[in-house]
Amino acid sequence: MTEGLVSIIMPSYNASQFVTESINSVLLQTYLNWELLVVDDCSKDDSVRIVQKFVDIDQRVRLFPLEKNVGAAAARNVAIGQAKGQYIAFLDSDDVWNEDKLEKQLAFMKQNSYAFVFSDYYVMEEDGRKTGNIVRVPISLTYHQYLRNTIIGCLTVMIDRKQTGDFRMPLIKSSHDMALWLLIMKRGFKAYGLKEVLAGYRLVSTSNTSKKWKAAKDVWKVYRKIERLSVLYAMYCFCGYVLHAVLKRI
Repeated sequence: MTEGLVSIIMPSYNASQFVTESINSVLLQTYLNWELLVVDDCSKDDSVRIVQKFVDIDQRVRLFPLEKNVGAAAARNVAIGQAKGQYIAFLDSDDVWNEDKLEKQLAFMKQNSYAFVFSDYYVMEEDGRKTGNIVRVPISLTYHQYLRNTIIGCLTVMIDRKQTGDFRMPLIKSSHDMALWLLIMKRGFKAYGLKEVLAGYRLVSTSNTSKKWKAAKDVWKVYRKIERLSVLYAMYCFCGYVLHAVLKRI
């Protein structure tokens, strides 16, 4: 594990339309000590060729093309397994970061000795136009608070592995990030929110989270199958999840 290095985890699948913008937002970071690990999940478009161009011009960008499609969780785990950094950050191949994202989050973490941080982010349309919706995060979340308010945006998360220990994402369809945050919180770590907009989330019509009913079913699966909550407590948490999901979109 390399002290101070940020390993950026990027799964990619048929992302040729957006991946250039996503990688450029990493290249523009004011904090320079990073590596970008792109795992291409057997794309059928030009994604690999596009990413390879970045690999050729910047040795901090590393590409791992998979021979079969394994899904976002397993693809992220391939990258995490290859990561050399003390810090792990996540960026999907259709989202973007503000250029000072890493610098500000690292300062926030180091100043407070935090192991797990996230931030506000804005929402944009598929074509990149900002919707005007900004997701505002709380100051902190505990395990039980997060069960009822799954507001942590994966694209804003940074984790200090030196404090939390190593980890992998649970292999479920679309709520594997939620399951990972809960796993880390169960190790005794709060998640701390930096109340500043540092990233942009793209609404893509083919994404899992765009299918709201399916996403809700996956959240329920996390409650019952992974966290093994009682039916009553799971229903209580699910009501909170629905309420906060609605508020997030207002």
